[in-house]
Amino acid sequence: MKIYTIGFTKTSAEGFFTRLMKSGATKLVDVRLNNISQLAGFAKRDDLRYFTKQICGLGYEHVSKLAPTQDILDEYKKNGGAWDIYENKFLDLMAKRRIEDIDRQQLDGGCLLCSEDKPHHCHRRLVAEYLRNKWSDVEIVHL
Repeated sequence: MKIYTIGFTKTSAEGFFTRLMKSGATKLVDVRLNNISQLAGFAKRDDLRYFTKQICGLGYEHVSKLAPTQDILDEYKKNGGAWDIYENKFLDLMAKRRIEDIDRQQLDGGCLLCSEDKPHHCHRRLVAEYLRNKWSDVEIVHL
């Protein structure tokens, strides 16, 4: 099983969709809590659904179960919280939600999307790694 990840900040629409199209991913899986903000530019939910299909020929799905809660996100982003605290809270949330019970077909070949340009301090990486730890046969490719 292969799970891709991608972020949209600090890149152009051309760079984003070119990477996605060349990746081998079969769908874009939006794991953001807030996916309709004007700050998202070309990556607003409805625009992204259209562009992903038209440019890449891929499906689009929003899976909010794989997003942090507003409280966890605000503590880290708005209040300048520590990454390790964010990470631990999000890992606990995924365990409570039992995200490993999600239909594997829903994510196989999917590309997890969030805003961060790099996966290092990003919840998409945490989701992919959590699932790899639970399912053991997951290959992760960060685009």
